[in-house]
Amino acid sequence: MTDKATNGYDVIIVGAGPAGLCAAMYAGRGMLKALAIERGAPGGELLNTDLIEDYIGFESIKGWELAQKMAAHAQKFGAEIVTDTVERIRKADDGWFEVTTARDAQFRAPVVILTAGGTPLKLGVPGEREYAGKGVSYCAVCDGAFFKGERLAVVGGGDAAVEEADYLTRYASKVHIVHRREEFRASQLLQERAFANPKIEVIRNTIVPEIAGNEKGVTHAVLEDTSSGNRSNLDVGGVFIFAGFKPNTQLVDGHVDHDAGGYLITDNRMMTSMAGLFAAGDVRSQVTRQITTAVGDATTAAIAVEKFLKAKGKK
Repeated sequence: MTDKATNGYDVIIVGAGPAGLCAAMYAGRGMLKALAIERGAPGGELLNTDLIEDYIGFESIKGWELAQKMAAHAQKFGAEIVTDTVERIRKADDGWFEVTTARDAQFRAPVVILTAGGTPLKLGVPGEREYAGKGVSYCAVCDGAFFKGERLAVVGGGDAAVEEADYLTRYASKVHIVHRREEFRASQLLQERAFANPKIEVIRNTIVPEIAGNEKGVTHAVLEDTSSGNRSNLDVGGVFIFAGFKPNTQLVDGHVDHDAGGYLITDNRMMTSMAGLFAAGDVRSQVTRQITTAVGDATTAAIAVEKFLKAKGKK
């Protein structure tokens, strides 16, 4: 390999969820010096998922267990994993990328693979911020055990909302799924399983314009019918919000082509419009966002990076 600047790597992988860990594993297999940076424990959203049943080869596996297996596999091939929060990805004048972290560390490499996932979207309603951590949550696996015997509201209509509502029934006495539309976006399998659960009640065509409570925490969610505008109160001890998420693409300094939702547009190598910047997983514009698609993206990206570096004479 060519000489590198201080802290120089062949590739820096921002994020160590399924996509990041898979990219790190393939980069290591390709004899690249790879660094993966993750703000928490390796695994990303896997650590917020109790049970995974749609990853090929594992009919059922705990999220944390799959995360550990992926991290160990990446490290077996020499990938370095650092716990830190990336704050900026900048392409320097010499064409190399500078990745700056919250701990004032700076890492340099000719290539970056961005696999930083996304941040949960908030409803932006009164009471949401005030009761965050006091009854308002965005992670059922993280906080569900704190609500034993409570009545809960889950806001959303996608896979995450329906799946997490089903998970919460192991703790809650009742779970109300509040969705602003008649039809759900969640897969049919997830809907059938959740809606057959006697602890789940579905409230359709309804929004939550306010979350109320007292000094102890959430006491109720205000419901508003989307047709009539009529309002009512739903007595609950917690509100779990799954209203989608925003891709963490703001880390990149400079313009990169993206779609209307802010997801990065890539070519068939997973390279973005910024040469040397690749994207994989939930930050990339695509039809679906699953573990299988994340690792597929990452496999392509890592192999493409090896070829990219060879073409540039940097490996």
